[in-house]
Formats: sequence, structure tokens, C-alpha cells
Amino acid sequence: MTFKKVLLRLPRVVEDNGRRIVMNDLETFYLVEPRDIQFNGGGSIKKEQLQTNGQFTSGKDNFVLFDADFEDEFSNLKRRAQAITHKDIGPIITYTGINKESIIIDAGTGSGHLAGFLGKIAKQVDSFDVEEDHLEMARKNIRILGLDNVKIETKSIYELENFEEGKYDVFTLDVPEPWRAIPTASRVLRVGGHFVIYAPNINQIHQTITSLPENLPNKR
Repeated sequence: MTFKKVLLRLPRVVEDNGRRIVMNDLETFYLVEPRDIQFNGGGSIKKEQLQTNGQFTSGKDNFVLFDADFEDEFSNLKRRAQAITHKDIGPIITYTGINKESIIIDAGTGSGHLAGFLGKIAKQVDSFDVEEDHLEMARKNIRILGLDNVKIETKSIYELENFEEGKYDVFTLDVPEPWRAIPTASRVLRVGGHFVIYAPNINQIHQTITSLPENLPNKR
């Protein structure tokens, strides 16, 4: 995959009667396509100026151009549903030990942010949701990130028979009724696997925890 370019507009400094005045004092960040004919973000930039990395001047502004990386692309993904952010993705990776050998099931795809980030690290991510408008956005985001190890399907995580037994190392869950997915988690996780529940409401967590004893067999 060819990533986009990052175009950074630098602060502009002008002289006025011997005084240095900083104009547009914040750096401005853009993601641009190298094939763009021109870019009109604070000055007209021609196609030729977007081909070679480095610093250049256009009009009264100075710019720096360099290749975008995964994080640049990830931070600019579109979303329709509330997305799991970096501050929560970090602990998920840390406490579950996700690595290049991990096989992950992700339920409640949303816009695909978590599936996409984990897909950059893990061997395989299978993500499921029942909201078609969310899935459409998620598939587009996964294509933007250039990930061929992330599979997104329309499937209810509550329907136990839909899933293979003992296949996954980590199960991430972001759905309205997480307690209903406990039997599925018990079925699909290998022994010693990790079950991660992401929920904004404490009542969801409470009901899920109180449902564990009646839904998990002794071997889990």
C-alpha cells in the first residue's frame, strides 16, 4: 500500500518595524495524496511540490512534506460510531499480551478502529457486527490502513453456533448487552485466553460480572 503524504504548515514569522510577529502560530497538519494536482490549504501548492519530501515555500508559508505512517492514517479515519481511543487500546494490548502470533475476535466492529489497530500488531483479527452502516465504514477504514489480516463480517456475537470452538487468543467485546456474549466467549477462547469487555455504563459491567458464574464452565 502507498500511504498518503503528511503536509505540515509551519508557523509564519513576519517583521514589523523591527519586531518579529508570529502569524498562524500553530503548526497545521494535512494528509494529502501525492497525485493531487494542487492543494489549497493556506496557499496553492502544485503537484510537483508534493512529490519530494522536505521543506519548501509556497506563497507566504513554509511547509514540510514527508511520508505518512500507520498512525497518521489511523488518527484520520472516519467514524460513524463512538470509537475506542488510544488511551483504552493501549491497556488492552498490554494486559492481554497481543503480539504477531495472536488471533483475535472483535465483536461490535463499529467503525473498525479497534480492529484496525489490533490488526497492525496481531496475526489475524475477525471482527463482527450487525449494523450494516457501521460495517461499510469499517471496511473502508481497513482498506485505507492496508490490512489484509482483518476480516469484517455481518454476524451476531450472541448466536453461539456461528463461531468455532477454541480458535481465539483474545476476545474484545463492545456491544450493548455484553453478558449475552459470555457463552460465545467460553466457546471461542482457547484455555487461558483473554476476554476484554469495553462498556461505558457500570450497569453493563455489573450485569456481565454477575452473569459469569452461571455461563462459564469449570474448565474456564
